[in-house]
Amino acid sequence: MTAPLFLVDPGTLDGLGVDDVVDLTGPEAHHAATVVRLAVGEEVLVADREGSRVLTTAQAVSGDLVRLQVAARVDEPAPALRLTLVQALAKDGRDEDAVEAATELGVDGIVPWQADRSIVRWKGPKADKGLRKWTNVIERAAKQSRRGRWPRLGELVTTSGLVDLCAPGVTPFVLHEDATIPLATVDLPTDGEVLLVVGPEGGISPQEIERLVAAGATPVRLGSQVLRASTAGPAAIAVISARGRWR
Repeated sequence: MTAPLFLVDPGTLDGLGVDDVVDLTGPEAHHAATVVRLAVGEEVLVADREGSRVLTTAQAVSGDLVRLQVAARVDEPAPALRLTLVQALAKDGRDEDAVEAATELGVDGIVPWQADRSIVRWKGPKADKGLRKWTNVIERAAKQSRRGRWPRLGELVTTSGLVDLCAPGVTPFVLHEDATIPLATVDLPTDGEVLLVVGPEGGISPQEIERLVAAGATPVRLGSQVLRASTAGPAAIAVISARGRWR
C-alpha cells in the first residue's frame, strides 16, 4: 500500500536530503497519530503542495509532534504543459465531483465558472463558501492521490472573465456535444497552458460559444455520448494526459 501523505508549509522541504529530519505539527501530527495511527518505522510521504515531496520513516509519534527521517526525495516537477479545468457551477454537487476527479487525474489548475445556464449561483457570501468547499475537495483528493504538486484554484469568473483567460500562450478547448472535432485528434502544444471549458447541466449558450470562439477557443467533442457536467472535464483530462503526460 502507498504511504500516506501529509502536508508541511511551502519551503519546509527545501534543501532536505537523505537522513535529514522533518516534523509534522498541529492538525497534521494529530491526524497522523490518532486517525492514521502511524507507528514508528512506518513510511510517510510529506509534501508542500508546490512540488517538493519526500519519502520518510517515522522516528517518533505523538499527538502534537511526529518526527520523520527522510529516506528519499520524490519531487514532482512542474509540467511543461499545464492543464486547467474551467468548470461551470452545477447542481447536486456535480461540480465538486468534477473537481475531485480532476485533482486525482493530475489537473494543474481549476477555475469555477458562473455560466449563463448555471442553476447554482455564487452570489455574495456564497462565493466564499463555494471556494472553501472546492478547496476542501481539492485537499482530500490531492492527499488521496498522493500529489506533491496541487492544482491552483482560481477565483470565480463570469463569461467575460473566462474570455480574458483565453490569452496568448493559452490553448482553449470548449467541450460541446455539437462539436465535430474530436479532442483526441487535436494538435496540442508542447508547453504553455491548455484550458478545458466545461458547461453546466443546461449546456453552454450559443452566445457564450460565439464569444469563446472569437477569443480563440476550439469547440471539441469527446465521443458520441453526452456526458454529465461531473464527468466531461475528467474525461477530457484523461484523453490529453494519455497522449503525453502518462507515457
